[in-house]
Order: sequence, then C-alpha cells, then structure tokens
Amino acid sequence: MKTKFKFSTTLLAIVLLINSIAVNASEKIETSNLDPEKDKVLIYVLKNILTRGHFVVKDMNDDFSEHVFNSFIDGLDSNKRYFTQKDIKEFSKYKYQIDNQLLQDDLTFYKLVYGRFLSKIKNAKSYYGDLLAQPFNFNKNEVIDLDYEKVPFAKNDNELIDYWRKQLKLQTLSRIEEQTDLQESKLKKDKNFKVKSFATLEKEARAKVLENMDELYIRIEELEHDDWFSTFLNSVVGAFDPHTTYMDPSIKERFDQTISGKLEGIGARLQKKGIYTHVFELVAGGPASKQGELEPGDIILKVAQGDEEPLDIVGMRLDDAIKFIKGKKGTEVQLTVKKKLDGSTKVISIIRDVVQLDETFVKSSIVEKNGKKYAIIDLPSFYIDFSDNNYRDSAKDMEKEIERLKAEGVNGLIIDLRNNGGGSLKTAIEISGLFIDKGPVVQVKYRGESPIIKNDIDPKMQWDGAVVVLVNEFSASASEIFAAAMQDYKRGVILGGNQTYGKGTVQNVLPINQFYQKYEGDLGYLKMTIQKFYRVNGGSTQKEGVYSDIAMPSRLSYMKYGERDLEDALDWDKVPQANYTQTNSYANFNDVVYNSKQRIANSDNFKLVNEYAKWLKKNQDDTSYSLNYKTFFKESEIREKEAEKFKSVFDYKSNLTFTSPQYEQSLFKENEDLKDKRLAWHKNLSKDMYVSEALNVLSELKLNKKTDIVKH
Repeated sequence: MKTKFKFSTTLLAIVLLINSIAVNASEKIETSNLDPEKDKVLIYVLKNILTRGHFVVKDMNDDFSEHVFNSFIDGLDSNKRYFTQKDIKEFSKYKYQIDNQLLQDDLTFYKLVYGRFLSKIKNAKSYYGDLLAQPFNFNKNEVIDLDYEKVPFAKNDNELIDYWRKQLKLQTLSRIEEQTDLQESKLKKDKNFKVKSFATLEKEARAKVLENMDELYIRIEELEHDDWFSTFLNSVVGAFDPHTTYMDPSIKERFDQTISGKLEGIGARLQKKGIYTHVFELVAGGPASKQGELEPGDIILKVAQGDEEPLDIVGMRLDDAIKFIKGKKGTEVQLTVKKKLDGSTKVISIIRDVVQLDETFVKSSIVEKNGKKYAIIDLPSFYIDFSDNNYRDSAKDMEKEIERLKAEGVNGLIIDLRNNGGGSLKTAIEISGLFIDKGPVVQVKYRGESPIIKNDIDPKMQWDGAVVVLVNEFSASASEIFAAAMQDYKRGVILGGNQTYGKGTVQNVLPINQFYQKYEGDLGYLKMTIQKFYRVNGGSTQKEGVYSDIAMPSRLSYMKYGERDLEDALDWDKVPQANYTQTNSYANFNDVVYNSKQRIANSDNFKLVNEYAKWLKKNQDDTSYSLNYKTFFKESEIREKEAEKFKSVFDYKSNLTFTSPQYEQSLFKENEDLKDKRLAWHKNLSKDMYVSEALNVLSELKLNKKTDIVKH
C-alpha cells in the first residue's frame, strides 16, 4: 500500500508534461515538414463528413467555437506550464471566430496558438535546467495544487517560472521521500548501513529529476507538425462527442491491431531509451521468440530488409524504427543487435509472421465447487479482423470454448467482462445469440431514423445452462450490449459494480482519402459516431450503462468515472421496446439475488473494500501538497497510517482450485510460457473475491424444468 502514495519522479514528469501535450504519436518541433494543403484538405473533408454523417446535428456556431478554443489550449497545456494570461488574452480574439474560420478552411487560430506553443517549448529546457541547478528551499511554507482545472494561467513569465519551480520541487521532494524510506529500510536490515545526509539526497534527487526531464524532452522534440495538428483536429471533431476522433495512419494501425488481436512482424515489444531502441519483451510464440536469439534488453542498432543494405536506426524515433522492423508475413528482416549480456554485436535474421496477441483472446478456467464443475470464461474484448473473415474472432472463439467446456461436463458459466472496453458490434450480437434461442439482441439507430432491430437468427442455443455475467465500471460498449441482452431476457445474473461504463454509441472508421481522392498522400482516418444502440427493452445504455442485479463494492465505487462524467457525452434516451420473449431460465432468480446481497452486506471483505473506496475518493479530491519538507513528510505519514487500515483489503484467499481445460493442458509441454501465464491467472482467480461470489451465485441458481414464457 505504501508506494501508492509516493510520487514517482518519472511518472510525475510524464503526468505533468506528456498529458499537457496530449498528442497522438510522432515527433520533431520544426516547421520544415508543414503541408498547408494537407491541413486545409483535412479541415475541409472532416467538417463535411461530420456535419452530414455524425449521429447528432451540430451547428458550427459560437458555442462550437468556444469548445474548440478551450479543448485545443487544454490539449497543449492542460497543466498551465507554457501559456500565460497574456497569451490567452491574445488567443481569445478568435474564441468565437473559429467556427467561421473552419467554414472557410482558415487556420489562423491554429497557426497562432501552435506557433506560440513551439516558442514556449523551446524555453522549457532553460526553465527546468536553471531551476534544478540550485537546491530548493524546503523550509519555506508553500503548497502546490495539482487540480489544474482550478489553477489559473500564470499572470506573466515570472509567475510561469514559479509554476515550474513548484512542480519540479514537488518531484524532487517526492524522490527524497522515496530514498529516505529506502534508507530506513536498509538500516533496519543492516545497522552498519551508511545513511546519506538530507543535502546529499536532495542533490541526487535533483540530478535524477533533471535526467528524467531531459529524457522526456528528447521525446517531445521528436514530435512533428502532424502530431500537434492531430491535437487540433481532435479538438474539432471532439466537439461532436467524446468518441469521435481523428486517427493518423500510425494510430489507425494500432487500432486495427487492438481490435483484431494480431499484427504482422517479429513479435517483439520495443521501447525507446535515450537514442536507442530496446527490446522490452518478446511475444510468446512469435517469430522472434521461436528464432531464439533476440532477447529482452538487447539494443537494435540497424535494420535490413533481407539482403539489402542495413539502415542505422540509432536516434530514430520509435514509430519510424518500428515501421522498418515490422513487415509482411514471410519476409526477412536482419537486425544488427547489441546484446545485453555481453555487449557483443550480432546480426539476427528473423522471418516475419502473423503474431497473435494472446492476451486479447478468449480463455477459460474450470473450478469445482460443492462437487460440481463450473467454468469462468475471460473475454478481454469483442475482437474481430475486418480484413480477414477466416481469421479468428471473439464469437467463433466463444462458441468453440463453450463446446469444449460442455465436453468436460461443466454445470454453469461465468462470463468475465471486467475491463472489457468493447469492440465489434457484430460479435456482441453473435455471442449473445449463443445464450438465447433466437430473437432481437440490440437496436441501433441512425440520426433522424427509426431504430433497426438486430436479431440473432440462429435458433441454436450453444449454452442453455446457468450464466453469471461479471462486469465492472470499465465494462463498456459491446460488453454492455451483451450484459443488457442477458439481463433483459432474464438469461443471466449481472454481477459487479453498481453500473457499467455507459457507452451507448457506435463508431465507424472511415478512410478520409475516399472523400477526397485528389490528394495523393495518406490523410488518415475518422472514427465517427454514427449510431446509438438501445436495449431490446427500449432503454439506452448511454450514460446509464447496465445496472448490476447484484452490486458489489469496488475501489471505483465513489470515483467519477464513466460516460456520464465526460464533457459533451450524448444524452440518455429511449425508443420503443422490441418484441422479445424472456427465457426466465431460473426458478429461484430473486432468492439467489437476495442471498448474494445479504452475503455482500455482511462480508467483512466487502465492507473493507467499501471503506477503501471512500478513502480513495477523499484522497483523489485532496489535490494540494505542502512543499515544506517537514509538513510534506508529516502529511505523507498520516496517509500511510490511514493506508495501513486497508493493507489487507484485497488479501482474500478462497479454497478453490482453478485449472485449465484439458485441450489447453495438452499444449503446456510445448509452450511453457502459456503454462506460466495460466498458472498466474489461476492463482489470481483463487484470490478474487468477486469471482468467489459469482461462483456462489452460479452454484445456487436452479434452472426451470419447464421454462415460463413471458412475451414483450
């Protein structure tokens, strides 16, 4: 618990700077790569697509203009580290003119703010460099407030530098506290341990903060105009709703990888450290892992395509380096690598292949309770590969997994949708159809049109046994379609947080070039909200989400998190309900729900979780920190003592044993990595109080021998 309330200097630097820039990908602060034609084309095409195709009709008026104004400035400088009130006053002359400028493809506002921002960025190095050159005065009584929505922009450059001073001072103070605690821990173990003085710790802390800041600004200086312009474009399209976004080609590529769960390449996760590209991790079963020579910690110096001349990637930005390393299945890449173990240089040849990101895919575990077998199916996302109908998708995988579990004689299923942010609407409908006979699953509606009912047309019910759906506050979109269908049909018990995320909208990804074929380059993509979806009972999940039949306390219970807390989120509404027939699968549904609620209310574990959630909310709301080291340490000590009460909050252990299905166990001999991952997952399941309660519910459910039919 203790480290949760310490500041990591690296993390704080990222929070204070990267978040304040809020860009999408690339790098280099210069104007040599400006493409005015492309910028104007993007504005022209986007405004036309949005006004004609977005779910809501949005007038480009003064309110719209004000939104873009605030959003763009916040996107560049959310932590008030660059602009002053003088800058904001100068920008404000365009506050209600941006709509008119956009209608005329005029980028005057953008150019003014962007140009000023570049000059401010150039000043940043001297600010933090000078401030970190001298010791801070930690005896001074002063505070810093990290709620930057409340903090005004600095009045002038002197006050701006003082903002920097306080933020850097906090980073330094946090690191001193870190090292002080570390020293105390070492001294307890070794009485002869030599403790460093406060002055030494302070000096070392400043040096480390400086190192982190320099590292950060190397990455910032690699950002290119397209990245900053993407921030502006997202301020424009985001005025329509929070889920409408502009994606440059590299972001679209990552989006495709996420939703399909695959990529073509060598199967290695890379990271930038200084000027070098490091191998962070190998994907199990990927080409690099199978080839066996590339290892985590190795540094990639050069990249060659087959027998071609190698390209030096030292100093190259990570996104560009990845483009050369990735490639089509069956092609060869030769990597010149500096080995971590002995520092030797070696050329490694790897044949690229399709890499499956296994953590994306369905997996299951079997557990025995009261002499009966049950299974939990983890569905991380509703994945699909739109470019390859023959490739695996979540619906096919779920059907196959259920069939395997049936063969092993399981009596009930938990479908775990916790942290599942959604994905494909198509697979959500198909997966819902695995649990019902046939009928409507969801309704979708375009702007100004009547709702369209999406049906499961397959009369086959893949699973007719008991079902519990486990959700939390991060279950969103397609997860909510499935959970709502199970709830409306009374097919499953919904168990989890009070309500799910509340994203009741559907997005389509459009290649912008198809709307403007005169431009030869890649204009990127628009992910645009085109529909809202509605439950078969007529209600939207927008903002409201799906309320659990059995709500369980979680660490997020009192936090502001969800669609309802997003600015400009679309409103909740309803449409006529569809004609559907409830399965009424259970003879004792209400009794089981009542029993579970009683267990949760009387559980010391869940009571502690609820107290912990309230305490987290209190700490989240307290955004001020003293910069006097004695007060800072004292306040931190108080928080640590409070935290001690919650040290055991998730120290739960059931007596349940989880195992892999038989088909998967047969794979372990050839795949040790898979075996290790599953053992770790099973261990976590046995310590998961939410899974334990889901199993209690599942084991109590009694199926109706003869289903009562209730038509709607």
